[in-house]
Amino acid sequence: VQLQASGGGLVQTGGSLRLSCAASGRTFSIARMGWRRQAPGKERAFVAAISWSGGTTYYADSVKGRFTISRDNTKNTVYLQMDDLKPEDTAVYYCELTPRNGPSSWGQGTLVTVSS
Repeated sequence: VQLQASGGGLVQTGGSLRLSCAASGRTFSIARMGWRRQAPGKERAFVAAISWSGGTTYYADSVKGRFTISRDNTKNTVYLQMDDLKPEDTAVYYCELTPRNGPSSWGQGTLVTVSS
């Protein structure tokens, strides 16, 4: 499976960005897709995820009410709408694909920078 993420950039506090991640290859076994992020000097942390069949969503407490994850099964693409961004949201955001069996796959990461 290959994952291509896009949509990162520089935004001011309170602004919005929309990340996209398109999966290609062995996409028939997707169980869940989501996003993690890694800030400088910190470990990679969970941000949000969505189940591929039922669309159940999961969020880290730090982003609840500000971020919205969605998917387009026909395009094998997951989106992360990020609103009311804060400087602490600054990180490299990684797309993650979890199959029904086997290890997860990761995208190349996209940088989100929120200026104060």
